[in-house]
Amino acid sequence: MPTIAVTDASFEDDVLKSDKPVLVDFWADWCGPCKMIGPSLEEISEELGDKITIAKMDIMANTGIPAQVGVKSIPLLILFKDGKPVAQKLGAAPKSALKGWIEGAL
Repeated sequence: MPTIAVTDASFEDDVLKSDKPVLVDFWADWCGPCKMIGPSLEEISEELGDKITIAKMDIMANTGIPAQVGVKSIPLLILFKDGKPVAQKLGAAPKSALKGWIEGAL
């Protein structure tokens, strides 16, 4: 399944109330490392779609949730399970490292 876009308005329903874990990629269009990991996250979403939802939140268009969860630098990946943040990873990494981290955190 492809990644989904979440907004400040949809975050509660799409992330906090999800019946499976959700990885949120906090990113911005001007962020080079964010653009580097985007295709990898799309591929991982297709590969692990039955176990996890991968969501992307543009921090320039949505400022409320990033401020609430403490986003200070991007790309920042936060894994939510049962409505709570359980793991996070800052910065870009190769696909294999991202997938390994996600699978380990699940």
